[in-house]
Amino acid sequence: MNSTDLANQHCVPRKGSEHALDAAQVRDLLAGLPGWSLASEGKAIVKDFRFEDFHRTLGFINAVGFMANRQDHHPDLEAGYGHCQVLWSTHDVGGLSLNDFICAAKVEALLAH
Repeated sequence: MNSTDLANQHCVPRKGSEHALDAAQVRDLLAGLPGWSLASEGKAIVKDFRFEDFHRTLGFINAVGFMANRQDHHPDLEAGYGHCQVLWSTHDVGGLSLNDFICAAKVEALLAH
């Protein structure tokens, strides 16, 4: 599944280990999201985004926050001057779910415009 296919999906509630992705599924989905990598012992995906200044970083954070609220799936964010690290995981499944990859693709789509 490529980034566009993922970005066109909508997150749905996923609770319980039956919704956790296995290593092969994670590897396949991650291949469609350039720059994203595994974090937290394979229980999260992460990417650091770079910007020209703090103003643009804050704009990015606000756009990610708006999207995350619409999806009802929220990342961990760490920001500083000119960068923001975005980390997705699904606590309710104890690792990664399809929602994490949907939202990562949506973040990529925000920057494609």
